[in-house]
Amino acid sequence: MNKLIKNACIMTMDADNTIIENGYIGIEAGLITYVSADFPATFMPHMIIDAKEKIVMPGLVNAHTHTPMILLRNYADDLPLQQWLFDKIFPMEDKLTAEDAYWACQLSMMEMLKSGVTCFSDMYFYMEEVAKAVNKAGMRSNLSRGLQCFNDDFDVMTDERLLENEQLFKDWHGEANGRIKVSVGPHALYTCVPEYLKASVELAKRLETGIHIHVSETQKERDECIEKYGKTPVKHLADLGVFEVNTLAAHCVHVSDEDLDILKQHHVNVVYNPGSNLKLGSGIAPVTKMIERGINVALATDGAASNNNLNMFEEIHLAALISKGVLEDPTAITAEKALQMATLNGAKALGNDRETGSIKVGMKADLIIVSKKSPHFYPRNDITANLVYATQASDVETVLVEGQILMDKGDFKTIDTEEVLYHIDKISKRLFEVS
Repeated sequence: MNKLIKNACIMTMDADNTIIENGYIGIEAGLITYVSADFPATFMPHMIIDAKEKIVMPGLVNAHTHTPMILLRNYADDLPLQQWLFDKIFPMEDKLTAEDAYWACQLSMMEMLKSGVTCFSDMYFYMEEVAKAVNKAGMRSNLSRGLQCFNDDFDVMTDERLLENEQLFKDWHGEANGRIKVSVGPHALYTCVPEYLKASVELAKRLETGIHIHVSETQKERDECIEKYGKTPVKHLADLGVFEVNTLAAHCVHVSDEDLDILKQHHVNVVYNPGSNLKLGSGIAPVTKMIERGINVALATDGAASNNNLNMFEEIHLAALISKGVLEDPTAITAEKALQMATLNGAKALGNDRETGSIKVGMKADLIIVSKKSPHFYPRNDITANLVYATQASDVETVLVEGQILMDKGDFKTIDTEEVLYHIDKISKRLFEVS
């Protein structure tokens, strides 16, 4: 169905951050075929969307999360990462089933769509079920099976997790008209012995895909790595060959200047998770130094068990503010750079920047429509600043992926809200033994 969006304030997020007032966007077969301030006289739409008093911008990219972990939201709070993970999260995860992951992913997608997310990168288990949920909902995603191995006594030919990740790739990579991609997901260096990390890289090379991994999230992780291997986590991973494939490195909070040079040298994509890092007391990533070096920095919420929400507009806001306060420099992260982290940089990190992340002819129509009618949109001195410093998730009215409307005025078109919430309540009662 051809669609025409008219009367829109268009945030193109192109190289010049062009803003088109009262513009038009034509969509055909899921692609953007027209972007201009002039009316497309020859375009014949089947549907017209009036975006008067609204902003149309690229969909947001949540570049690192764990969607099924939404089941553990508000379960283990106010704890440091290692205690949170090993004492609370891992034991509870043993109770989860494949069906749990399916419904939890749908709940997470509902929350992400509400804040304008059109694409997310996910690492967890039962990822076949997550893929099914993504396919049904119509979102774009990069999926990886979280991999762990604590001893060297493993057989690469029979290791269950590696085989699951490979099967996930065979079943789902490129499916749903290319909306679903699959990477290899070694969890972290402290949950994977060196030989297992090497095996993960070899699998990624054989499948010609990338790596999604947690890197240098806490000072404890950094200190223990130096004590055990005589080098920082970044140097350790580089020496193991992890960065020889396209790498999505989540967190990178405790990194030295030498670490940053290594990340730049290997074209590693860093994913900044300000909300999660703050809540877990992990620290603040030196994103200004990363940007100065030309490292691609994307943005993410992390999982809802450690954030505790999936609101990307909140992350944009935090990303712009935190560095200003820490460095006592109001120019540290500009509004434009924060917005880029959540759009074009995220698309680039996931290898989608030739298709999404900006609004121009030939790109896929992954778009969101944001209302400007709320009081916090007045006065309208600078739309970019407004989006970063004042916009709320509730301002998102419509979400499209490849031209398909997934949410409109709060109503989900591909997800049955009542069905999902029914199953989430049922799962929660079982997990937490609520009578």
